Amino acid sequence: MCPNNANAYAKSAPPAPPQYPLTAPHQLSNGGTPVQWSTGFITCFCPCITFGQVAEIVDKGTTSCAVAGLIFCALASVGCECLYTCTYRSKLRGLYSLQEDPCADFLVHCCCTSCAICQEYRELKNRGADPSIGWQGNVESWNRGGSTVPPVVVPGMAR
Repeated sequence: MCPNNANAYAKSAPPAPPQYPLTAPHQLSNGGTPVQWSTGFITCFCPCITFGQVAEIVDKGTTSCAVAGLIFCALASVGCECLYTCTYRSKLRGLYSLQEDPCADFLVHCCCTSCAICQEYRELKNRGADPSIGWQGNVESWNRGGSTVPPVVVPGMAR
């Protein structure tokens, strides 16, 4: 192979992915004692709970986890919970200016409601909210830490 072709290949080849350790060093020395998973598996068996937690945070406490979960269960009993759950995906996208991706919110929830709810839960966690402790618990946590509610980005706002 001539040097010019090798250079062209090197420029077009994707960079190697970063290498991460499988565990953090402090986790290796636990003496083999089993520890809890860092995230739960409940959404697969009882999505109404995870959905209720997401809804409470997205609605900033105006809808309780229990009420949202019960509405989810009622709609799921007739097979149309995605009509309700997709509205919270839309609200969450609006709060953080997220793209409607990979397709319309309704289609995402119709294809796999549990997967969509899990993604929304993780998005809230990654943005500083812990849906498992509810709205009030998050407000108290943010106040103790000296921080405020994570910022909401409104589309179209400019200086």
